[in-house]
Amino acid sequence: MANRRYLACIILFTSILNIEVLGEAFSLDGLFDSEVIRDRSTLETDVLVDWRPFPGDPSLRQKLVEITVCEWWEGQSVRIPVTFIVPSEGDPCSNVLLINMSLTPKPATPKGVALELVKEHGVGIIMVGMGTVETMKPTNTLHLGMREQFLRTKDIRYTTAWIWGLSQMRGLTAAIAESDAFRPTKVLATGGSKRGIASAVAGIHDDRFTAIMPIVAPPLGTPGGVSVLGTGSREIDEANRRFLRNIGAGRSELDTSVKGVLEDRANRRANTRVTIEQAKKAGWTEDEMRQANDAVWDASRIVDYLPQLKTRGLEFFYNVGTNDSVSPALLELGKRWADFPINIVPGGQHGGPATAGYTRRVTIQPEVESNLRSFASSHFFGSQAVFEAPQVVGSWNESFKVFDVLVRFPDGSEPDSNELWWALDKSEPFTLSFEYDSWDSISLKQMGKSVYIGRISFVKKPDRLDFLTTHTLRKDGLSWTRSSPYQRFTP
Repeated sequence: MANRRYLACIILFTSILNIEVLGEAFSLDGLFDSEVIRDRSTLETDVLVDWRPFPGDPSLRQKLVEITVCEWWEGQSVRIPVTFIVPSEGDPCSNVLLINMSLTPKPATPKGVALELVKEHGVGIIMVGMGTVETMKPTNTLHLGMREQFLRTKDIRYTTAWIWGLSQMRGLTAAIAESDAFRPTKVLATGGSKRGIASAVAGIHDDRFTAIMPIVAPPLGTPGGVSVLGTGSREIDEANRRFLRNIGAGRSELDTSVKGVLEDRANRRANTRVTIEQAKKAGWTEDEMRQANDAVWDASRIVDYLPQLKTRGLEFFYNVGTNDSVSPALLELGKRWADFPINIVPGGQHGGPATAGYTRRVTIQPEVESNLRSFASSHFFGSQAVFEAPQVVGSWNESFKVFDVLVRFPDGSEPDSNELWWALDKSEPFTLSFEYDSWDSISLKQMGKSVYIGRISFVKKPDRLDFLTTHTLRKDGLSWTRSSPYQRFTP
């Protein structure tokens, strides 16, 4: 208990220092204390299943533990399960892949690329228990305490991004404590949605992580809308109410049952956010409410940290969707960071139950799985890195009523597959219709060394045309898919 209190004291002391002494709400100063995060004595590890042969494959071994992430506030400990999988024989793993598991305290089984990496290449696997905050112990109450602390202190340690990122970091600390199994020199973290945000936070703030591949997590922008409910756009709120009414009345291509699914999702998201009434009651100003909408995600927004991450040598690659309001700022990203390493899935959606009418969930697209295999192989073993982003220029030809696109690869790449994608009159981010907008495509034609063109014909000049190109390069049994910057044409 003394160790747990030590970890909590660091957090609470820093909160008091930032908020009550400096008077600075939502500060990033001292957000993560590396010495405390790496302190193995505060893990309070319980061994739930000791090292044993991996089921069905004795060439691997597996262990399940439960660890303390932190004492989030006085008297409230956060504990999660962590599964380790390593080869049964050989030296401790120097290459490590950190992924996630459910919060159920049972040994987890990696799949797909993760299982390939440990079986065929001896990469150690750490699977950190993660879920929405209301599903973390104590179930259905932890998120209420988080919200209460956030309202009281305006400290972004009491946010989902902070606790998710810290969970990844502490999971790595727990693995390093298993010195006969893990002695990492390279650590790659990946995951989708909350797990993607967690990977971004861990990679940004903990230099033990050497690479990250977030999936459906935002490199820029505020995921999913405002954090203080009631401070968002009234036009967007009304558009969403109208969208739901049309579904319920059968005036939509979506099944009427989708209305209930989307309403349930909105309610779950609201569980970890604060209302404008709660903020006012806690004494927040209107400026603080607006500031909070961005501040709660500041720790995970990688573009704010690019210079120091480049110096540190962190490798990263993102996979997102055009139809996902968790990544709402792709247009701005393309304008400001045209060379950002990213795969934007046209029409790609965040995910969720099949009953939501989603048809192109990013997390299950084959090119995303292939990108993880290629990224891990590049990072761990020095295979082909992702090719550079193409330079793309679009222009309207009024005489022929066509939109021409010219694509050049400055590094001389000649991908095997090259597609031009576009959407007309794309809905605004955070509207529900944004998630269901349709995209069309044609194949690009090669016109010379690393040069490609595409032409889209229209009856009349479009009012607004969003477009990007996607490219797949296959080499030595690996496949990389990346996209151009997201762009918009308006007359």
